[in-house]
Amino acid sequence: MVASGMGGRRSEREASQRVVVTGMGAISPLGDSVAELWDGLAAGRSGIGPITRCNTDPYPTKIAGEARTFAPASYMDFKDARRMSRSSQFAVAAARQAVADAGLDGSPLPEEAGVLIGTGNSSFPDMEQATRTMVEKGGMRVSPFAMPAVLPSMSGGQIAIQLGVRGYNSTVSTACASGTQAIGEAAEVLRRGAASIILTGGTEAPISEIGLAGFCVMRALSTRNDEPERASRPFDRDRDGFVAGEGAAILVLETLESARARSARIYAEILGLGSSNDAYHLTAPPPDAGGAARAMRWALRNAGVRPEEIGYINAHGTATPHNDAGETMAIKTVFGDHARRVPISSNKSMIGHCLGAAGALEAVATICAINAGILPPTINLDTPDPECDLDYVPQTARRASADLALSNSFGFGGQNASLVIGRVGE
Repeated sequence: MVASGMGGRRSEREASQRVVVTGMGAISPLGDSVAELWDGLAAGRSGIGPITRCNTDPYPTKIAGEARTFAPASYMDFKDARRMSRSSQFAVAAARQAVADAGLDGSPLPEEAGVLIGTGNSSFPDMEQATRTMVEKGGMRVSPFAMPAVLPSMSGGQIAIQLGVRGYNSTVSTACASGTQAIGEAAEVLRRGAASIILTGGTEAPISEIGLAGFCVMRALSTRNDEPERASRPFDRDRDGFVAGEGAAILVLETLESARARSARIYAEILGLGSSNDAYHLTAPPPDAGGAARAMRWALRNAGVRPEEIGYINAHGTATPHNDAGETMAIKTVFGDHARRVPISSNKSMIGHCLGAAGALEAVATICAINAGILPPTINLDTPDPECDLDYVPQTARRASADLALSNSFGFGGQNASLVIGRVGE
């Protein structure tokens, strides 16, 4: 089991057991490619703005990170797009990018290629539309594609249909930890020989009235509507909640042996996953942040990495009062004195919280960071919170070399996942 810390140092693994990233694709509030996502993050540019996808009049929050430039027709047939949820459209688009990036789009994928996708809620807009149609026009006017479209597993199913992925198929749904956990579990599928290549990551399309209403009544969202680009404020004393986002990120994973055999470009290595549960509360972390600490500690142990070897942490960093303080406490618990030396930043300050897609988008950002030698900033960190007193790379990006990084994702239900990602050595 991954959480038990089984595994060992990457140098002790055979090439057939080492899992690497050879392709990446992304749809995000900063644009419709990995390059646009990374350029925006490195520049400290916000993708948050007024919501255009639904009516916000009844709600105190009117801002989100929308994938404003996304055009499904650029990635799939119009008829196919109409039969998919927005979440599945994101996933298929990002998967096509990733497969092309990996140099695998010129011929059919091998029979043993698989797909493992993470999602929290599938697609709120499509569920909402089906419900409106039923209430306003009667149940028999609901689209026959409504039910299959909103199944959480359908994003993986649509990737398989559209790209001809005939092998291993699974879906992870652990709330906001889904994307991170999916990538880590996909690596384990490859290590045990159940697939030759895996398309993995996360997708989410939550921006809708039902999504807005649900999070607003929980008082979980920022209401800083007058300055959307400054609303998401992880680790800042004046943070007032998260900003919702949407999008997807898909990675192509294969063994190092496979990647070398086909002379593939290698972006990074997936070294270890830690997964835990707080077993405490539906939405709030425990006072000691023990669940988050366990996930990080187990991820390091699974990778065979010491805390002081980590050169960068991509934080969950939601800009909610309890999460940011709890994550800070957990990092101190796991990293000890090194906690004050390791740079930490939150991409959510720029793209919002993309829920089940968040961890996958942040994994892509982490991989870009360690390859570029640039750590993206936590923007809007104007007034440090005394409870959040670590190095969060405030306001502007920083040049730094980090061979090993940790990416955190923590979700409702106390579901936690942490992923160790590294440069590929010999």
